[in-house]
Amino acid sequence: PYYVDINQNLFLEAYLHSSDPNLVLFVDTCVASPTPHNFTTVTYDIIRNGCVRDPTYATYYSPYRNVARFKFNAFQFIRNNPLVYLQCELVVCRAYDYSSRCYQGCITRSKREANS
Repeated sequence: PYYVDINQNLFLEAYLHSSDPNLVLFVDTCVASPTPHNFTTVTYDIIRNGCVRDPTYATYYSPYRNVARFKFNAFQFIRNNPLVYLQCELVVCRAYDYSSRCYQGCITRSKREANS
């Protein structure tokens, strides 16, 4: 656990342990929840499908492809729940494979037309 004050910057770093130097790490989705075992009912999207949802989210440069660095401001859920749990999904891709998920960035689904 990390103990931070509200609105304090929370810095995170994910590291891929691999002997293959040609792998890239990409932060696809990070979701916050007031409970540790439910990330579907009451949640807050920080980043989803590579699209930033929280205005305080920012990525930081890493000289290594297998390291992803980012930050966002700490917050609390309604009803003064003092705990926030994070669940992040990261994607591993081959370096320079520009058709891979790591190089696509933000993916928004297109909406279907409703037939009359």
